[in-house]
Amino acid sequence: MSKILAVNAGSSTLKWKLFSMPEETVIASGMVDRLNLPGSVFKVKLANGQKYEETQDNITNKLAAAMVLTRLKSYGILKHLSEITGVGHRIVAGGEVFKDSAVITPIVLKQIKELKDYAPLHNPVQAYYIEVFEQLLPEAHEVAVFDTSLYAQMPEVNYLYGIPYEYYEKFGARKYGAHGTSHRYVAHRTAELLGKPLEDLKLITLHLGSGSSVTAFKDGHALDTSMGFTPLAGVMMGTRSGDIDPSLVAYLAEKLDVTMPKMIDILNHKSGLLGVSELSPDQRDLEKTQDERPKSKLALDMFVNRVVRYVGSYTAELGGLDALVFTAGSGENGIAMRQAIADKLGYLGVTIDPEKNDFRGEERVVSPDSAPVKVMVVPTNEELMIVRDVVRLSR
Repeated sequence: MSKILAVNAGSSTLKWKLFSMPEETVIASGMVDRLNLPGSVFKVKLANGQKYEETQDNITNKLAAAMVLTRLKSYGILKHLSEITGVGHRIVAGGEVFKDSAVITPIVLKQIKELKDYAPLHNPVQAYYIEVFEQLLPEAHEVAVFDTSLYAQMPEVNYLYGIPYEYYEKFGARKYGAHGTSHRYVAHRTAELLGKPLEDLKLITLHLGSGSSVTAFKDGHALDTSMGFTPLAGVMMGTRSGDIDPSLVAYLAEKLDVTMPKMIDILNHKSGLLGVSELSPDQRDLEKTQDERPKSKLALDMFVNRVVRYVGSYTAELGGLDALVFTAGSGENGIAMRQAIADKLGYLGVTIDPEKNDFRGEERVVSPDSAPVKVMVVPTNEELMIVRDVVRLSR
């Protein structure tokens, strides 16, 4: 039995889970929110359900990592830090360099830093945490798990843009996708639940939440995905616009008299459900107000429309569809949203049984037994995929 830590670092948060392997049980989990800000919050949940929370101003990235380990000892979860034999780090951008997870070496760490242009808010801080945990846990085996690795080997026809080919060769201008660790877990888990090899399934996974993406699987690999060079592309999301005509972006930048970086910030943080509804990026808020606020309903309808477009186009690419799988916040908990999407896809053989669909956050088949396409809900578990990769690459 070994203990492996999964680290998911963002620009202002540090999320983590400690697993006992090979049982794959969660010993403890938690997060540090509002890093480097007044009112930083440190939260821990133990396997027995006990919870701890403390607030402290300006918890730094390094202090956050140290607090995770010291609190695990003070709560009696660890006697010695050496009990943690592996650390898996979620890394957003691996470019074309990393087509799989990788054992962290000085060269790998250097490459992660050099890929910062592909994820400027994430790769630098994630590389920093690698260095911090190397100092705090010098005997632990450290592994980098890349969100983009699932898509590194997509067909050229799907990852290239219709721009001069030399831009790809010189600057790496291509579709990289995102949410790959989530889609990878859900696809493999779906195959297990259906009792079939992933290689035999034509599958579409819907990661629907504040950030949303759609991925198509064929022959056991990702065939196509909705997010692009950055996570801004694809379906409309909580605050992201999704696909948009680049000429419109230039037009609006001129009309608003803002720089292109400012325009990209608007498309990332002030658009999507929030921008259209003029109320909230949260689907739950919009569902509560859609009867009184036409813009709330419009935003929800547009979200459904964009997801349906991708499912339809990917089914055409796949040449059929065996299963459609919902995951992430809205996918796992959005009863009405799942139904609304399925209602638009009946022509593909997609249908949902309302009684089976009346639940949140569990693994279930929600389509009728006789339906030609299985419609399923599979809660994502990125951290489990991370620690599995640590075990796989530690042998």
